[in-house]
Amino acid sequence: MKIKRQKQAKKNINFYKHNFSFREPFQILIDGTFCQAALKNKIQIKEQMPKYLMGEVQLCTTNCALKELESMKDLYGAKLILQRYQVRNCKHFKNPVSVSECLLSMLEGTNPHHYFVATQDQEVTSGLKKIPGVPLLYIILNTIVLDKPSPCSVNHVQAVALGEMVTPAQQQSINSLKEVQGIGQDGERRGKKRKRKISNPNPLSCLKKKKKQPQTQLLKTEGKKKKRSRQRKRSKPEGGEGPSLKPTPNP
Repeated sequence: MKIKRQKQAKKNINFYKHNFSFREPFQILIDGTFCQAALKNKIQIKEQMPKYLMGEVQLCTTNCALKELESMKDLYGAKLILQRYQVRNCKHFKNPVSVSECLLSMLEGTNPHHYFVATQDQEVTSGLKKIPGVPLLYIILNTIVLDKPSPCSVNHVQAVALGEMVTPAQQQSINSLKEVQGIGQDGERRGKKRKRKISNPNPLSCLKKKKKQPQTQLLKTEGKKKKRSRQRKRSKPEGGEGPSLKPTPNP
């Protein structure tokens, strides 16, 4: 019976690995009902979960799940177990909501972070089965069981095979390419905003402006420039330098 259960779990894990890109370490979201069932059936979650899933795991929970257990004194043991796991940030840190609503919000409609969900709550499981690619874990007959893929997950895989839909991993790569190309959700290309470079001011623009002279003053200055200063050249005597002296006649 144990070998048959292990083979079925391996088959289900390979389904999520090949079709929804699940990789180790597997992230397991756990709520208080699962911890209470493990405590009642004496199951060591930290030891048995990696053996059952045949790989490394990360056990985690949310703040809303812890807040819910704090209000229930009968589930004090489950609270001590849940406090040992990682607490993932949810959107309800200031205003906690029910665990079912919190877990559904953590999956964001397509389970992009590839969570396994471990719970005994039928309300939670019915809501999670409507989301493709969500492996569900529960405890039955003192053992951990991985539920078979939901009809929603199977239909999604068939639609992808026929080319009618894309996988979450493909959709994520498409969105990243759109961001690189600057294309928004509406399909319009968005130009990147250019950063203005801070440059030093032009030194010529910092010079003081010259005062404009009146037109009459400009005409006078232009007339002065046109006038040439003419100097009379003295004629030099022939045969030497200096002035020529006439001889005075003898009486």
